[in-house]
Amino acid sequence: MPDFDADVIIVGAGPTGLMLAGELRLAGVEALVLDRLTEPTKQSRALGFSARTIEEFDQRGLLPRFGELQTIPFGHFGGLPLNYQVVPGGSYGARGKPQSLTEGILTGWATEQGAALRRGYEVTGLREIDGGVELDVDTPAGSKRLRARYVAGCDGGRSTVRKLAGVDFPGTDATIEMWFADVAGCALRPRFSGERVPGGMVMVLPLGPEVNRVVVYERGVTRQGEGAPSFEAIAAAWNRLTGEDISGGKPLWTSWTTDASRQAAEYRRGRVFLLGDAAHIHLPVGAQGMSAGIGDAVNLGWKLGAAINGHVPDGLLDTYHTERHPVAARILTNTLAQRILYLGGDELDPMRAVMTELLAYEEAQKLLVGMVTGLDIRYDVGADDHPLLGRRLPDTELTGDFGSAGAAQAFSFLHSGRGVVLDLADDAELRAVAAPWKDRVDVVTASSRPAGALAEVNAALVRPDGYIAWARSGTADGTGLPEALIRWFGRP
Repeated sequence: MPDFDADVIIVGAGPTGLMLAGELRLAGVEALVLDRLTEPTKQSRALGFSARTIEEFDQRGLLPRFGELQTIPFGHFGGLPLNYQVVPGGSYGARGKPQSLTEGILTGWATEQGAALRRGYEVTGLREIDGGVELDVDTPAGSKRLRARYVAGCDGGRSTVRKLAGVDFPGTDATIEMWFADVAGCALRPRFSGERVPGGMVMVLPLGPEVNRVVVYERGVTRQGEGAPSFEAIAAAWNRLTGEDISGGKPLWTSWTTDASRQAAEYRRGRVFLLGDAAHIHLPVGAQGMSAGIGDAVNLGWKLGAAINGHVPDGLLDTYHTERHPVAARILTNTLAQRILYLGGDELDPMRAVMTELLAYEEAQKLLVGMVTGLDIRYDVGADDHPLLGRRLPDTELTGDFGSAGAAQAFSFLHSGRGVVLDLADDAELRAVAAPWKDRVDVVTASSRPAGALAEVNAALVRPDGYIAWARSGTADGTGLPEALIRWFGRP
């Protein structure tokens, strides 16, 4: 058996890789993060994160690090207005939290727990070895070979890990480009959800005093060459579409994106896993890109930890692909649909009219809000038909012997990254059933019924990623709980 430099080597120090590193450290396994950049990027493609990601950060006790959190109650689907509060916990996401801030917070969280971060390390080769993976890496000190039990590719849409592992990346090529620039010194009215104008679409997102991000799509305009468009080109397009002159502003950053939509055919190949943009790319709309990567990390981290700690149930690692691949496939579908509605010409007006009529119905609103936010994700966790099975745990207040306050939010019991059995009927038999798993699953007993979605629930098994793997209403016994514990946490 070879010597390993870490249990898991994570390639890519963006939000996805850093979140995975923190998740692995919660499981007590070694995590080494490599990034080709010598220092963190100061630019932020993402300016917030989705409602489900807010919950995932809260499940790990990270929200206070972001300071005051403002959410956006109203958003859009393909440019059609939508009230995101139509579902409990719904919002268009966190406002004013740039990706650079998120990366800094996640770096601090992961390294505080003991994750190692190496910058200026670029992976050039990959091969599976006995019981692990070996990487060829160019470092500031020269070429090295590093070994780990597993490798996680979190290295973006052009993922080196994905290519070296030989994983296909099928999908559709870009058909349009959207340009954006962060500009100081221009007084512009906010256009938070964008505005369709003759010839395209424009958006203005305030970033600070006299600083705005402008986003512009001009139908039928293409450019020559590669790299970011010049500010002069962006300002000229803006003027053509709006009649506003921003050429006198100070450009702080320019970039672009496309509607290329691709998804890795396999999220796992042997001991190599793909997460975030390495596994899926799409038009960035609705704060779904970075948020999907965070969701990947939260799903995979505890499973890899179980494998390395030696109590992995059969097939657990394969559930990373079976659970997360459909989630991203749905994101690709909805972002392409939004692109058609949002950026298409007048020929799409009949479709917009029909969609507007449909959105008068609350069920249609809930469907789209759940889809974009990730709040309606439901994993296949068993044959039971309980309505909460496979769905996320709602953050309900629980009362009980929880310190001086006598109450605690349900998410607080997930801060450790362990499984949780919620005993909501003070059932000693249930607690005895769960006791053999006490090294990896906590039992939380509430002294009174919680409100909301758990009001009729007597007991539930919650996975470390916050999804309910077993639940009982109407009876207080533990029928089926041992089987669920074995399936997700291994034998005691």
